[in-house]
Amino acid sequence: MEKIRVGVIGTGYLGKFHAEKYSKMDNVEIVGVVDVNKARADNIAKEYETQAYSDHRDILGKVDAVSIVVPTHAHYAVSKDFLEHDTDILIEKPMALTLDQADELIQLAELNGLLIQVGHLERFNPAVVALNDFVRDPMFIESHRLATYKDRSTDVSVVLDLMIHDIDIILNFVNSEIKLIHSAGVPVVTGEVDIANVRLEFENGCIANITASRISTKNKRKIRFFQRDAYLSVDFANYEITVIKKDSKKTDALIPNMDIKQFCFTKADALNDEIISFVNAVTKREAPEVTGRMGRDALKIA
Repeated sequence: MEKIRVGVIGTGYLGKFHAEKYSKMDNVEIVGVVDVNKARADNIAKEYETQAYSDHRDILGKVDAVSIVVPTHAHYAVSKDFLEHDTDILIEKPMALTLDQADELIQLAELNGLLIQVGHLERFNPAVVALNDFVRDPMFIESHRLATYKDRSTDVSVVLDLMIHDIDIILNFVNSEIKLIHSAGVPVVTGEVDIANVRLEFENGCIANITASRISTKNKRKIRFFQRDAYLSVDFANYEITVIKKDSKKTDALIPNMDIKQFCFTKADALNDEIISFVNAVTKREAPEVTGRMGRDALKIA
């Protein structure tokens, strides 16, 4: 089997995990890892027996696909360079800083028959995957994504850093255009918005209320869907879905006339599943799980 030649651009906190996942795949060869901090790239290259570079342009034309795991402000320029050199890209979210940048990358990929997969990691959470079996025309959605403060990804707001995960998930389940957006947010410990709330009103009447914070005292990743005769609660961190449905026969239930079921899923390595999905898309030349246009849709709302 001919191996896919890959590169990892950015070897910081998340980039090193991309390199690790690729290293375990039989059909992949890591051609090189890149970081402006050459010493950091050297360490990762030594661990996975590949080459280290300080400039991504040094491996242009030498790879079939790359993971782009650099700060958000560099997403567009780095992605464009690789798309112009016949390379499929897996780019961390958000895919770009502006819609114009995202549109240009999508157009460039489509013009050259290349793939863009956007790293909306939560899509590969087993509980989110299972939601496809439960969510039917939600009428109201409530989402909370709270995280303790970490000194990374502070070059963008909490909306682009964290909330965009939930925006992506909600757009995937609500088949309607958005007619109105209400938003509020404030910076607290960084120069960007650290806590925010957004209310999305869709043309079909569905309402989504989304809260995100990166200055919480505890971590919380939950979303709730309310639909006709059913309520779904999803705990992303614990891989659980609770489904409550109206049932007049359940008179002795914990909640009278309601059927309560809880589904627990085996903990999975979402990043590994994401990268496997990307490599499969590259190999089979098929649309990835999270396309550039899906990433663009989430960016538009964010």
